Amino acid sequence: MSHSHRRTSRRFDPGIQTKQYFVPSMGRTVRLRVSTREMRTIDRRGIEAVVTEIRAREEKI
Repeated sequence: MSHSHRRTSRRFDPGIQTKQYFVPSMGRTVRLRVSTREMRTIDRRGIEAVVTEIRAREEKI
């Protein structure tokens, strides 16, 4: 029989941060809630490619 007194299960949250990016095609800055891994993806692919992908999914920017 277990003697553990842990009552709640552990929560795994990614490192979510709010970051502002300037998008030249829109002529303004956009505020995105991204994880640190997504930040590296944006640095690698560029903000323009990521924004067009978000628009293709018809998500709000």
